[in-house]
Amino acid sequence: MSVNISVEVKTHMPNAKVLSEKQAIVEALTERLKKSSSGVIVDYRGITVDEDTALRTEMRKSGIEYTVLKNTLLKFAVNNLDMDGLDSALSGTTSLATTDGDPIAPFRIISDYSKKLNDRFNIKAAFMDGQVLESYEIEELASLPSKEALLSVVLGTMLAPITSLAVVLDQIAKKNGEAVPAEAPAAE
Repeated sequence: MSVNISVEVKTHMPNAKVLSEKQAIVEALTERLKKSSSGVIVDYRGITVDEDTALRTEMRKSGIEYTVLKNTLLKFAVNNLDMDGLDSALSGTTSLATTDGDPIAPFRIISDYSKKLNDRFNIKAAFMDGQVLESYEIEELASLPSKEALLSVVLGTMLAPITSLAVVLDQIAKKNGEAVPAEAPAAE
């Protein structure tokens, strides 16, 4: 006696609603990447909820959008913008930090967290102005000071000659025994 058993295999195809939701996510992600001055793809494996909360708070303060993403959705968005060089980083746990502000901020913050968390949080890939960066470029950018720190250095450099002049004039006035006026007279 022989028994003939047939098995019908159904392939799972997403329904139209799920497909349209995913397409909307990819479109929004593509637009986010396009508008970003820079972005960093991160392996966030092993961080705690408290560490993640602290990171997100710091990112928000610096105007950085940080989200955990599905690799396949990010891959579609990256390929829409011809940044195929990021494809190799899209495996495992993946989060994305982007900004349309200070392009150095995501590099610096994520690099600092990576050091604090003993490499449980690492940069996998990055881009700036639509160009995929090499690992040495990412390291160089991460080591740059913040925009505010650079501005304070520039301001300090600009104020140094004025401060020096004021000190010299004060010393000359003291040497000659003259009183130093509290305010300079207005020029007419």
